[in-house]
Amino acid sequence: MCGICGILQMDPESVVDRTMLERMNRTMVHRGPDDEGYHVNGSVGLAMRRLSIIDLDGGRQPIANEDETMWIVYNGEIYNYPELMSDLVSRGHRFRTRSDTEVILHLYEEMGEECVTRLGGMFAFAIWDSARRTLFLARDRLGIKPLFYSFTARNHLVFGSEIKAVLEAPVSREPDFQALYDYLSLMYVPTPATAFSAVRKLPPGCTLTCSANDVNIRQYWDIPLPREGEEGPEDANYEEEILEALENAVRRHMIADVQVGALLSGGLDSTTVAAVMARKLKMPLRTFTVGFDRKSYDETEDARLVARVLGTEHMDEVVRPDMIESLPDLVNSFDEPFADYSCIPTFLVSRMAARHVKVVLTGDGGDEAFAGYPTHVAYRVSEIYRMIPRWIRNGLIAPLVMALPVSMERISFDYKAKRFVTGADLSLERGHYWWKVIFNEEEKQELCTPEFLCNGLSEGFEVFDRHFRIARDAHPLNRLLYVDAKTFLLDDNLVKVDRMTMANSLEARVPLLDHELFERVARVPPAVKSKGLQTKRLLRRAVKSLLPPAIQRGRKRGFTPPLPHWIRHELKPFLLDFFSKPRIGSTGILNEAYCRKLLQEHIEGKRDNNRQIWTLFSLMCWLEKNHGSS
Repeated sequence: MCGICGILQMDPESVVDRTMLERMNRTMVHRGPDDEGYHVNGSVGLAMRRLSIIDLDGGRQPIANEDETMWIVYNGEIYNYPELMSDLVSRGHRFRTRSDTEVILHLYEEMGEECVTRLGGMFAFAIWDSARRTLFLARDRLGIKPLFYSFTARNHLVFGSEIKAVLEAPVSREPDFQALYDYLSLMYVPTPATAFSAVRKLPPGCTLTCSANDVNIRQYWDIPLPREGEEGPEDANYEEEILEALENAVRRHMIADVQVGALLSGGLDSTTVAAVMARKLKMPLRTFTVGFDRKSYDETEDARLVARVLGTEHMDEVVRPDMIESLPDLVNSFDEPFADYSCIPTFLVSRMAARHVKVVLTGDGGDEAFAGYPTHVAYRVSEIYRMIPRWIRNGLIAPLVMALPVSMERISFDYKAKRFVTGADLSLERGHYWWKVIFNEEEKQELCTPEFLCNGLSEGFEVFDRHFRIARDAHPLNRLLYVDAKTFLLDDNLVKVDRMTMANSLEARVPLLDHELFERVARVPPAVKSKGLQTKRLLRRAVKSLLPPAIQRGRKRGFTPPLPHWIRHELKPFLLDFFSKPRIGSTGILNEAYCRKLLQEHIEGKRDNNRQIWTLFSLMCWLEKNHGSS
């Protein structure tokens, strides 16, 4: 695990500025405090920061092949590298290290750009092929590891594991207005855009090949999408097969030359991973949890129950809003606006875990693989709800629901009920988007200044629609899962986990996103994954022998702090100052009166606007840091 960056100058006669490369690399010390390395040769420069996990003594990067015609820098873990190494040795390749990094390079020698199809794991890497004078970039199938790139005004290609590294090159910092507009809808910037018009994300499952004459981005993998009705029999026994695939995935993800722990929320996904790990280890598993001082948000008791049953060496802490002054720094660590405030507990649990281990496994990805979100049920409920005569729905039910008192508890009944009735008449596609939206199109017309809205901006739904069109022939549930994996999983959940763990020099691994497991579950009939009102039906059945009944049957809660309460109390003075008229006005994007109205409504308990307030807070932090508004 590490951070990587590099420069390719299109003119082969030019020489890379090593000082600039060193500046790029220094921005990512947190990703790899153990070591750094450089390869600079004429028009190409590669650099890395290393967090030593495998082959601690011998795996230094950059690594070259035998005749030093190819060089690689790499971020990630290849879990099937021992098998690949054995096969490559049998084909005559000679290894100087025991590292998975060198395996990728020799596999590239053997297969060229198709090498990515043999790699099992999470990765982002760059290979300089001096014989062909090409730079080859690749990102793993589901986008677990990040990779950003930009073509500069000086005819350079620069890349890095984080945007801050890319921005050390002569790259324009002009904002991407469409990306910011989409952010206001989704609370993250969707791939392939970033908040900077000159910087892009390499999409998951894609490679980028760059030479002096050509740039080519190619997709080498996508999530399987069986046509509706072609998924297989519903009455087959999938549980044993899926449990075996899950156990194999966890076992692969435990490969390391350092101690491995687990982040344990007390929910089904992280508990499943921890239970399998505990069975594989010959020593007590170390597990880590953070909780909150409000019951509806707290999962520490669930986590402690799991820890007792599994016999883990467990640690937990209670999160309180005593880090107010550091909140702007925390949100700015994402390098672009990002408003999933579960990043706060993720950062704190990572900081706690990093004192004891270098690697943790998490349960992230379980909802997208096994159909775990309430929205995966809502579309079926909507179909039934629409059978009720419209005059009853709109004249009786909707007014009663909208009159429900506002609750500040986590994913409260009134929030879900109000969201449901206002979106129940929408199509599958529009309805799914409606559940995710922070600011809808009408609200953004009030929220944003006329000057900002004059930039020819497209509706935020188009981000979802392009993925829905690809999945148009699949079963409705599989369409939703596909879109979630391409949007929320990719640009929210995985971004949060990568940045918050790496900010603490901690490697996070996500075995539920093992591509072999993910592919197998994607081909399971939808009714086996979710039926009626039950989410994660297949997973619950597959792991029922491993988990306490209370956890096995538990409902989805998520990993979020009690921000609605914090805004009304502990964070109130801070946010009232932050949302001052001069500060909002200086953004040039936001309408001051509308923003302050949202905050005041929340403080007075009239509406729960916590997600909208945090979305605006994160945007303002980014604007102040990068564009000088103050």
